[in-house]
Amino acid sequence: MQAKKRYFILLSAGSCLALLFYFGGLQFRASRSHSRREEHSGRNGLHHPSPDHFWPRFPDALRPFVPWDQLENEDSSVHISPRQKRDANSSIYKGKKCRMESCFDFTLCKKNGFKVYVYPQQKGEKIAESYQNILAAIEGSRFYTSDPSQACLFVLSLDTLDRDQLSPQYVHNLRSKVQSLHLWNNGRNHLIFNLYSGTWPDYTEDVGFDIGQAMLAKASISTENFRPNFDVSIPLFSKDHPRTGGERGFLKFNTIPPLRKYMLVFKGKRYLTGIGSDTRNALYHVHNGEDVVLLTTCKHGKDWQKHKDSRCDRDNTEYEKYDYREMLHNATFCLVPRGRRLGSFRFLEALQAACVPVMLSNGWELPFSEVINWNQAAVIGDERLLLQIPSTIRSIHQDKILALRQQTQFLWEAYFSSVEKIVLTTLEIIQDRIFKHISRNSLIWNKHPGGLFVLPQYSSYLGDFPYYYANLGLKPPSKFTAVIHAVTPLVSQSQPVLKLLVAAAKSQYCAQIIVLWNCDKPLPAKHRWPATAVPVIVIEGESKVMSSRFLPYDNIVTDAVLSLDEDTVLSTTEVDFAFTVWQSFPERIVGYPARSHFWDNSKERWGYTSKWTNDYSMVLTGAAIYHKYYHYLYTHYLPASLKNMVDQLANCEDILMNFLVSAVTKLPPIKVTQKKQYKETMMGQTSRASRWADPDHFAQRQSCMNTFASWFGYMPLIHSQMRLDPVLFKDQVSILRKKYRDIERL
Repeated sequence: MQAKKRYFILLSAGSCLALLFYFGGLQFRASRSHSRREEHSGRNGLHHPSPDHFWPRFPDALRPFVPWDQLENEDSSVHISPRQKRDANSSIYKGKKCRMESCFDFTLCKKNGFKVYVYPQQKGEKIAESYQNILAAIEGSRFYTSDPSQACLFVLSLDTLDRDQLSPQYVHNLRSKVQSLHLWNNGRNHLIFNLYSGTWPDYTEDVGFDIGQAMLAKASISTENFRPNFDVSIPLFSKDHPRTGGERGFLKFNTIPPLRKYMLVFKGKRYLTGIGSDTRNALYHVHNGEDVVLLTTCKHGKDWQKHKDSRCDRDNTEYEKYDYREMLHNATFCLVPRGRRLGSFRFLEALQAACVPVMLSNGWELPFSEVINWNQAAVIGDERLLLQIPSTIRSIHQDKILALRQQTQFLWEAYFSSVEKIVLTTLEIIQDRIFKHISRNSLIWNKHPGGLFVLPQYSSYLGDFPYYYANLGLKPPSKFTAVIHAVTPLVSQSQPVLKLLVAAAKSQYCAQIIVLWNCDKPLPAKHRWPATAVPVIVIEGESKVMSSRFLPYDNIVTDAVLSLDEDTVLSTTEVDFAFTVWQSFPERIVGYPARSHFWDNSKERWGYTSKWTNDYSMVLTGAAIYHKYYHYLYTHYLPASLKNMVDQLANCEDILMNFLVSAVTKLPPIKVTQKKQYKETMMGQTSRASRWADPDHFAQRQSCMNTFASWFGYMPLIHSQMRLDPVLFKDQVSILRKKYRDIERL
């Protein structure tokens, strides 16, 4: 019996081996036969895909750019579904590989620099207010040109902001309208602004027409569809977002510790079904009703009652108990979950309120992410880890929270508080890509005063700007250049301008003196000017206009500028003291004559006053020290309309400079030692310098204040009650103990 079992086992094993060799041999022969057929078909130019290829075929390392939709099927083994074929004609995928190097013509920017052309508005085309604000911001900027032959970048006048087909703002037949533009050129060197794309239920990022090789400045754009260093991610803003200026941030005091009533808040819609519903539906798990208040409501839309779930009534009741503004202003962190689209209005609202945004929108390319380091101003969360959010934010140290809140205020005021700032930031980012050799670095974009006020055309070295001395470990400049604005002929050696020149030249900090000759008479001979220990350079003013005193002259070799009117009365001691004060505040205007502004309720306009009070907001440039970068900013940043107004009135240039510097620094100027007389009283009343006695002079300055405030979009001037005097000033001690002794005698 045992022998039979052994024979049976051996017979079974032999049969198995025979079958194994038989089928293995067939497969081996089949594979060899298939290889020969494939080899033969390859010689005949054919290719039959095989699912059992073991090694993938890699394309060449370097290949010329071809748009996705124009690629030939080199490997027919890639199966393209009907939906993919339809998507191939969609603007989402066309030009997906576009980069500045492949889809942008840099030669258009070489001749005339970075100029932007806006297509003229076509008759009968409706344009939403938000898009009108965008176009107005471009047309009011220093980049705008009305000549398309000078343009480097083109912007459509067709409204592309809202591409949701269910929206009343949706523009129909945009595809054909765009293609008919004679400068379209397949979108090359074009910029398209978009806030909303796609529609219910998928809310895709398709803008509904072929954008070709155009760049997108788009809100709620995903990292998947975002083309790095080509597209620009912009924030989602409402139709009520101000066109210019905008409100300042709500952080008034740096309270320590920086904790508020609520740790984490949110109040918004809850979507019961469809895209964007998962995260908001789960917020109730984290809500504790105490310091974590996350409120949602499903009471929105026409058919909300048909779809409401068991939590809707309870959520709606809780939702009505809290005021959103009160929560926003009293919370340390604000949750910013995605909605139907990746972006949300909550993002800008949190920034302005100094409520640190906690982002819960996986795959969202954050606004201006190319230049802004959002880790310094926000907490980037993950929708899949919602339950860990409370413990994560509780672990953040108080000094870090304060730093985050301060950065939210800087970013809000620098880049997001108005449509104009959003548009200008977009254009500046594109300009930096084009002129990489002078582009701004991360420090400039993420530190006060920000990229919009630091023009890289001025210098590529941070030490040439007054804002980065501490970051670079540099000491403020030790010398200044005195610039004297002369408007009356030189007829006597006792004229105030000559006394002023001698007093400034005696300063130990004076490097040189420049006399800007804006007089109608010819330049005086060299021997008419007094001999000084420092060089005296006389420059004839360009066009003899007021704004010429703030031109960035190459002759100014120092960073510090002492600006003087010809009839100013200053001693050498006063000059020295003012300069030592400026060295501690190199980004501000420091000087003697102060003025102030106020709001006139009866006339509902801004007023200007020269009354002596303990309050001021301007220091006049007739006797003031500031950084020479402000000459460049005055000339190249401010619009020609404001400078032309100054030149026509021969007035208000000092007010405009104060507006500019306060808008940049968000700080008031600094007044030094009180002095009742800073103008020479012996000047003849018939001279141009006696314009202070002109009754129209004061009225003109009132008008200037309101015109300037209108252009800036807000009042940038800031009141101050600080006055800096020398140590022991007016103290009842020996005069020998005082450094600036002569000031007290004046």
